[in-house]
Amino acid sequence: MISETQSTVLTDEQRKLSAVVREFADQVVAPAAYRYDTERRLPVEIIAQMGELGLFGLPFPVDVGGQGKDYVSLCLAVEALARVDQSIAVTLEAGVGLGIMPIFRHGTEEQKQRWLPDLVSGRALAAFGLTEAGAGSDAGATRTTARLDEAAGEWVIDGSKQFITNSGTPITSVVTVTAVTGERTGADGDVHKELSSFLVPSGTPGFAVGPSYDKVGWHTSDTHPLTLDGVRVPAGNLLGEQGRGYANFLRALDEGRIAFAALATGAAQGCLEEALRYSREREVFGHAIGSNQHIAFTLARMQARVHSARLCWLDAALKQVHGKPFKAEASVAKLVGGEAAMANARDATQIFGGYGFLNENPVARHYRDSKVLEVGEGTTEVQLMVIARDLGLAS
Repeated sequence: MISETQSTVLTDEQRKLSAVVREFADQVVAPAAYRYDTERRLPVEIIAQMGELGLFGLPFPVDVGGQGKDYVSLCLAVEALARVDQSIAVTLEAGVGLGIMPIFRHGTEEQKQRWLPDLVSGRALAAFGLTEAGAGSDAGATRTTARLDEAAGEWVIDGSKQFITNSGTPITSVVTVTAVTGERTGADGDVHKELSSFLVPSGTPGFAVGPSYDKVGWHTSDTHPLTLDGVRVPAGNLLGEQGRGYANFLRALDEGRIAFAALATGAAQGCLEEALRYSREREVFGHAIGSNQHIAFTLARMQARVHSARLCWLDAALKQVHGKPFKAEASVAKLVGGEAAMANARDATQIFGGYGFLNENPVARHYRDSKVLEVGEGTTEVQLMVIARDLGLAS
């Protein structure tokens, strides 16, 4: 639902896009959400329809098969989907921000021509393999390594990754993997790991996708651990400059936090809509529960959270679009959005009472799903650290 504030800054085209995706979410995604949640599988048929709508190509230029829109448009689509199904929304968010964007931004022309057509059309998905058992928030602790076999003209990669979204779907075509390729002495005189990124096609010998995680929520989202045992990829599969992997993925993570915040806003909005509808329909002691001041005030607070979260991600996204610094704003948006989604899910579940504890109820799924919004794409504590640093405070 577009707020009055949004309507003053969005273009007519963006408002139409939001309405189209909202209608798609209500008519196609929502009716199937519970079934796919219980089956715990990604509905590739719905992903294909999203591709036909052009959602995976939104922020990419027409000359690579994209829609020629911007990051605000992507976030609007993510928010509209997250109202009814966070798993579907994060499939789009991760598929674009972490899957396609690094290839588009840092890939060679040959790499772009090979991978982008299927990715921006939604015919294929890409993943971003960064997180490891001991390297999540501290990406500098990465232990996966890559060495160049000059005689063979190949990089040999060894290591493991975990919690990688879109990595094991039937249409996953490639995973970008970060690995240590050496050491460098920084300006401070300290020796740091040199991180680089590599494109590893699905099915490459030695590249194994582990069983899907048994997660608390996001049951439809595809998430796996990955193992790389002597994986060999051509030297040309180096993504970007050697040693620039850390800098490159930091940009992707900052942008991802904006879209993640939009996803959280959509979840908070979905909880509000469901709770508002129920409060008008459910009668106790002869009147609708929404007429009780406590329920009305709870819904008012839920609306305030949605409005605040939406303004935060929109501010960060507009800065990104206009080429202005947005790192701190992205963290603020991620922090506010994640907390809004979790709080609204809790309040909506309480308003529904026993019905809110049934998995077939959308608010129950939001209750399970929303906790990861305070963890994924950088924990709440990481966002506080980034914001504190922006204030000039040590953290």
